[in-house]
Amino acid sequence: MASVLPLQVPAQELDDDAWDDLLSFIEERRVIPIIGPELLEVETPAGPRLLYEWVAERLAEKLGVDASQLRQPLTLNDVICLYLAARGRREEAYARIRAILRDADFAPPTALRQLAAITDFDLYVTTTFDPLLERALNDVRFAGAQSTEVVAYSPNRVADIPSERERLQRPVVYHLLGRLSASPTYVVSDEDTLEFICALQSEHLTPEKLFHELEHNHLLFIGSSFTNWLARLFLRMAKRRRLSDPRDVGEVLADSHSGADTRLMGFLQQVSVRTRVYSGAQKFVDELHRRWTTRRGPGEVIALGAAPRRFLPPEREMPDNAVFVSYARDDLPAVQRLKAGLDAAGITAWFDMERLEGGDDYDRKIQRNIARCSYFVPVVSATTQRRLEGYFRREWSYAVDRTRNMADEAVFILPVCIDDTDASTASVPDKFKSVHFTRLPGGEVTPEFAKRLADLRK
Repeated sequence: MASVLPLQVPAQELDDDAWDDLLSFIEERRVIPIIGPELLEVETPAGPRLLYEWVAERLAEKLGVDASQLRQPLTLNDVICLYLAARGRREEAYARIRAILRDADFAPPTALRQLAAITDFDLYVTTTFDPLLERALNDVRFAGAQSTEVVAYSPNRVADIPSERERLQRPVVYHLLGRLSASPTYVVSDEDTLEFICALQSEHLTPEKLFHELEHNHLLFIGSSFTNWLARLFLRMAKRRRLSDPRDVGEVLADSHSGADTRLMGFLQQVSVRTRVYSGAQKFVDELHRRWTTRRGPGEVIALGAAPRRFLPPEREMPDNAVFVSYARDDLPAVQRLKAGLDAAGITAWFDMERLEGGDDYDRKIQRNIARCSYFVPVVSATTQRRLEGYFRREWSYAVDRTRNMADEAVFILPVCIDDTDASTASVPDKFKSVHFTRLPGGEVTPEFAKRLADLRK
């Protein structure tokens, strides 16, 4: 990535050409941000604090650790090491941290909201365990709906991204060092870091699809806490080859300490010439967001305090009393327009976007959702006519089963036809033909259909 940050440019700045190159790579979706703890500045009653320093202080109080014996600012590793030295139970610390963050309920920092607003980013990797990046994405892109996919790695439970990057249907946050839990399944100490790094390098414990993306894309390490050898190891692990080998992609380290680490800088300048260092994580994000926003123009940018004006992917779990939309995979674009139209009318609609169509757990999830949805909207089309088999037909059967407990005059199934398929000859259950079909070409919601649904839900 030499064109992004030439060697002669000082570590604390990028020139305009370098920024333009970086923004071009971002627009081509060839850049993955890797988020570290320096970006987690939260508002506490005593003023702005780095989240993990604040958590370390609260944890020391909860565990009865004498913080005066430790260096300031406190770190989670130091608190836990002193606690263990006093014969404390390691597992207790993780449960306490979860409780501390749950009770604090911090709002996502501005830096995370700025990164979330850069919609050319679709895969975020974080080395922190907190939920703030996920919340920032949901707030900025989805008006608070739980639509971001969240995946967490653990040495005893290897989880990968759901698909190759070009097939992702929603933004993904990948917790590379584990995710907040009451169990010891995330990194809080140096020993935890060692275990995770060793596992990630194991042939059988590597999230293969994720590491393929890390290997073949430019990386932005923003606010990382890695120093010297850990930074070297992490870079080598991500690229899966000698750092001195010729490669088409590179990295930027944007943090408060790498540029001052003379040994690390000497190593990078001699061995990894495509790795560049920028001084200041928050400053980097501010400038990146400003330049990306200016480049895209006001019509294409999500304002940090405003709800998006485009299709919102459905939440991972169906909200209570949502309208369940059942469809064939090939009709997804029309179903997206249908949901966007219902959203605009204030009607909560849900459909399964991933269409996994396999496994008992998936089937039970769909049955539960159909059993508790407010209305069932089957999408009828030339596609459903052509496909005599498909999971959508099982969904239709579940919906018909639910009506057997309903009065004859009860309204539950509201068939929608998105093309010129004849309702009288449509290949649908007889129960569908006994109710009115609404024709919504291409999935465009009419005011009449939106009003009918809204009236039914009153």
